[in-house]
Amino acid sequence: MAARELPESVSAEAEAPARSPLGLAWARLRRKKLAMAAMTVLAVLYLSGIFAPVISGVLGKDYSDQNLPKAQHGPDGENWFGTDILGRDIFIRVIWGIQTTVIITLATTLTGSLVLGVSLGLMAGYFRGKTDTAIMRLGEVVSSFPDILLIILIAATLRPRIVEAVRDFEDATFFSGLVSTGLVDFIVIGIALLPLTWFGTMRLVRGQVLAIRDAQFVESARATGVSTARMLARHIFPNVVSPLIVTISFGLGAIALSEVVLSFFGLGVQVGRPSLGRMIGETIGRTGSSGPSVLQNHPEQLIAPIAVVFLMIFCWNLLGDALNDVLNPRTR
Repeated sequence: MAARELPESVSAEAEAPARSPLGLAWARLRRKKLAMAAMTVLAVLYLSGIFAPVISGVLGKDYSDQNLPKAQHGPDGENWFGTDILGRDIFIRVIWGIQTTVIITLATTLTGSLVLGVSLGLMAGYFRGKTDTAIMRLGEVVSSFPDILLIILIAATLRPRIVEAVRDFEDATFFSGLVSTGLVDFIVIGIALLPLTWFGTMRLVRGQVLAIRDAQFVESARATGVSTARMLARHIFPNVVSPLIVTISFGLGAIALSEVVLSFFGLGVQVGRPSLGRMIGETIGRTGSSGPSVLQNHPEQLIAPIAVVFLMIFCWNLLGDALNDVLNPRTR
């Protein structure tokens, strides 16, 4: 009896070399056109912020350069997004504002979601008992406050104290200009945004650890005398990476929005360094020489910063949905 021939697609898959889980996930993600488009937009935005000094140098402009005779000018060949009330180039200020958002977003994610959230989640899920209870009660107390109000309260309370501490450090050492560089702003916003990031990540990691801590492969590793640190790092943490990536991708948009809101209310990046939130707040709140607000006479000044904020949040949400489909076994 002749052997039954397999379809070409099945035989091609059988002959294809085995790929790692990361390679398979990337292959599935590439088939999602919306996700790839969102990644492209995010890459363009973030790279423009990272290389803002290079772009400013090429164009021969700085975010603080003023051209009062050309104030409130619309978009043209020299100023692609127009100028603000002081004649500063809006395009240059937007890319520097993106850099501010990138720095704060990455710093907050690394410290809050990854360092604090993951470490506390691993401890709570693995040790359980009093450790789990203490961490969960602390998180529940913090999360019981409205997020934005808690962030504003922390930022408003910490700023004067951190500014004073940094100035004392400058007086006691040979360092100078730390306050003017925006370092204090980054510290304040990073600390203020921690409540928004760590508890959700901790609770996710804790749930994943509780589900696998008594699995057979964990029991086998424990029986061979594997240390607790190695157990958490090599045997348990890799199993929580997939849902962690999805959660962080959703959270990055929320962190970016929170930074913009803080700067809008004057509690984020202070005068001197551009911020998307401060640009929006200045355009809405300022009044021109004739009386009406800048927003009434020149609403086009809001288009660029608002469009960037919208694209960041929208694209991170699209990418988060796609990653959830790719990495969640139930949706494959």
